[in-house]
Amino acid sequence: MSGHSLSERALRTAVRRALEEDIAHGDVTTEATVPVGTMGGASLVARVPMVVCGLPVLREVYAQVDPAVQIVASLDEGASSGGGAEVVARIEGPLRSILTGERVSLNFLQRMSGIATRTAMFTRLLGERSTRLVDTRKTTPGIRALERYAVRVGGGRNHRFNLADGILIKDNHIAAAGGVTAAVSAALATAHHLLQVEVEVESMAEAHEAVDAGARVIMLDNFSVDELRAAVVELRSRPEELVIEASGNVSEHTVVAIADCGVDVISSGGLIHQAVWLDIALEFDVG
Repeated sequence: MSGHSLSERALRTAVRRALEEDIAHGDVTTEATVPVGTMGGASLVARVPMVVCGLPVLREVYAQVDPAVQIVASLDEGASSGGGAEVVARIEGPLRSILTGERVSLNFLQRMSGIATRTAMFTRLLGERSTRLVDTRKTTPGIRALERYAVRVGGGRNHRFNLADGILIKDNHIAAAGGVTAAVSAALATAHHLLQVEVEVESMAEAHEAVDAGARVIMLDNFSVDELRAAVVELRSRPEELVIEASGNVSEHTVVAIADCGVDVISSGGLIHQAVWLDIALEFDVG
């Protein structure tokens, strides 16, 4: 295992819902073609290079489908595979059950491995830099916990998990509150001492106004690299101790340049929503 925890409740719930969606009314093809009691095995294989992610979900799928199915992993969670049909895990037991759980298992593994692999690419590019790479709340509804777990497996970190985790004042909050100062002042008046107040800004005027109002976490949104570099120098010259986050325009082509501007955090929704499903297959034993 990778050491990155995954909520057991979120895991069970996500798998249960996926299975209800797929097999709530049975598996008529398998029931029609595979005799009851037929035993066998299959190999879960990685056909392309990847960071393997989702083995706890694979186990939970088959625990819910049929506890008689046995899974023996060949690679650890978070391990790198070179692809080429490398065996990730062996699955053995009643063939009906293995077939019934196949699609749901692969859906999770392909999705989560894609996220972990994309995140790992970014973390490799950042190397030993101290800048934190974090995701956002731009996640697939219902499986946020699994997708953000995959980011952690890939070496990234998570931004706030939900709307109660921190105060993040964005452009629409500013517009609704009547300005940056009004929004920050209202937030600070109600926030307890452990709740961070962050402000997303689109200009240096907004950044300075937010700090003057009491915010200590500033998100520089959609600044160019040159603008970011100048903004960091300007904000670091202030006496306040600030956490500076960069968001927007983050890609494998820009992430290093953004980090080298001196920001503390880089947030990218693309770690999740731009990740591709990777080619993982379940190959049954023949003969």
